[in-house]
Amino acid sequence: QVQLVESGGGLVQPGGSLALDCAASGLTFSAYAMGWFRQAPGKDREFVASVSRSGGTTYYANSLKGRFTISRDNARNTVSLQMNSLKPEDTAVYYCAATTLAANSRSTLPQNYVYWGQGTQVTVSS
Repeated sequence: QVQLVESGGGLVQPGGSLALDCAASGLTFSAYAMGWFRQAPGKDREFVASVSRSGGTTYYANSLKGRFTISRDNARNTVSLQMNSLKPEDTAVYYCAATTLAANSRSTLPQNYVYWGQGTQVTVSS
């Protein structure tokens, strides 16, 4: 069966950095665009970034551009999210997901993703 497993979450101080990874199995990884979402307590799931099947195209939430970087390695079936200059408001559970759509504006919608990981907690606090 399809599995997406996130790792790399944890506690980090404001201004720090954290890298998340998502390992995929049970699917033809290169056939899916991949995305990262996050969800804070009491809030809706929020789009963070997406990357195309080849990794050549990326798409970001406007509010996160410049601080977060998404990338993928099709040889290792992984997608990563590098997060810099973290703020307390970045605290959330971060999820990776797979979509058959392209990495464009439609990839910002959670309902357009077919597979989801279980999430990893990121806490930004001093």
